[in-house]
Amino acid sequence: MNNYCIIMAGGIGSRFWPLSKDNYPKQFLDILGTGKSFIRSTYERFSPLIPDENFLVVTNAAYKNLVLEHLPELKPDQVLCEPARRNTAPCIAYACYRIQSRCKDANIVVTPADHLVTNETEFQRIISLGFDFLKKQDNALMTIGIKPSRPETGYGYIQVPKQNELPEVVKVEMFKEKPNYETALKFVAEGNYFWNSGIFLWTLDGIMNAFKTNLPDMVTLFDEGKDKFGTAEEQSFINQRFLDCQNISIDYGIMEKSPDTYTIPADFGWSDIGTWGSLFTHAQKDADNNALRGKVVSVDNKNTIINIEDGTEAVVEGLDDYLVAYRDHSLLVCRLHDEQQIKVWIEGLK
Repeated sequence: MNNYCIIMAGGIGSRFWPLSKDNYPKQFLDILGTGKSFIRSTYERFSPLIPDENFLVVTNAAYKNLVLEHLPELKPDQVLCEPARRNTAPCIAYACYRIQSRCKDANIVVTPADHLVTNETEFQRIISLGFDFLKKQDNALMTIGIKPSRPETGYGYIQVPKQNELPEVVKVEMFKEKPNYETALKFVAEGNYFWNSGIFLWTLDGIMNAFKTNLPDMVTLFDEGKDKFGTAEEQSFINQRFLDCQNISIDYGIMEKSPDTYTIPADFGWSDIGTWGSLFTHAQKDADNNALRGKVVSVDNKNTIINIEDGTEAVVEGLDDYLVAYRDHSLLVCRLHDEQQIKVWIEGLK
């Protein structure tokens, strides 16, 4: 009953435009065609380990009703509304102060709302292992590392000491920024580097102590309303003071500075599905290596994504290594390997 889960669900997933938009972002979509949205799958992945009443979702106020629609097991006060995006450290601090108002000896797992996990049994074993470790090392901060399957340049990496056989829980030596391709090749070859999944575990005391040490100004700010969390005054306080929080990630603000950080190198079929390219990797494909979604007639296409919303239809001919996506009166056609420019291109529409 002391296990809590914080789901971070405030992003807009602009790299998935036009499917993901401000009014209906990626975490509420069924991009993979599984019949479930990302946030629904995330909740179900953790629900065997976390009581329903111990879930907290941190999101934008505009998405509160969407969260409750996708997660009807939650009560409205379990959806925490940020008045603005301030990165992951303030988001996590807010949720931890709410948890502190309910349970002083909580164990907490933090997760993004929009990741893919294909082996949920192994995933739950790894999370349980992390909770068990925290019983012995209650000041430890943990992150789940993913054994790399390729020299990926889109993820940060976790370096651990080189040893013949890694224990299941290992001390972190260093966090590495997203590398270039040559460096990523080296990381994979070395065998002691893991992708940083952005999934964290810690005790309430452990993370609060880390905030006090590394982000004391943020602690001072939240302490001003310490007695308001879990009351009717909480939202008003957050609306007034959250904007004063430093815009900083939990990785930069705390994890990279902490001397007591551990990781569990894991392999449970993880992807952050952060780009169309990562979606293409995991999507079902036809005989010509096309990933098709919707009512599509594909003629002489190969290595191409065609994703058309329900209720529309398309005929596409003669493309190789392309992305065609249509939703809500918005159309994108581009070379798949140019997808990193999508965020730049859509600025032109604004």
